[in-house]
Amino acid sequence: MIKPSSATGTALGLLGVLHVAWGLGSPFPFRERDELADAVIGSVSVPSTTSCLGVAALLAIASGTVTKAIPMPPSLRRPALTILTLVFALRSALGFSAKTSLLSPASVSPRFQRLDRRYFAPLCLALALGSWAARTQVK
Repeated sequence: MIKPSSATGTALGLLGVLHVAWGLGSPFPFRERDELADAVIGSVSVPSTTSCLGVAALLAIASGTVTKAIPMPPSLRRPALTILTLVFALRSALGFSAKTSLLSPASVSPRFQRLDRRYFAPLCLALALGSWAARTQVK
């Protein structure tokens, strides 16, 4: 059986790789960057390379925190996992309620909002639950 922390850490790592690809100019899994922007960001343009790579770095840190690949004492890991849980839970709640634009004002595309409710919000909920599960394992 796969541990929730392993699945969550792997998902966060893969999302980080995807953000690196986007930062380097790839439109994957779309043909054009404007399609990527509309579907994934909900705007007419993709964020800057710096923004994409910054998100990738944060996702890598989150992955390392969840999987314990980044060494830290329990007194730091527990609050870090609590913060991750809250961030992903908030993002999920905003996605399900079609209010992601409160965090990202440009996220107003109807396509993005549909994909947000169907895929992105549930993914964020799963990441929140996985982060919480990892937190309960901290001793």
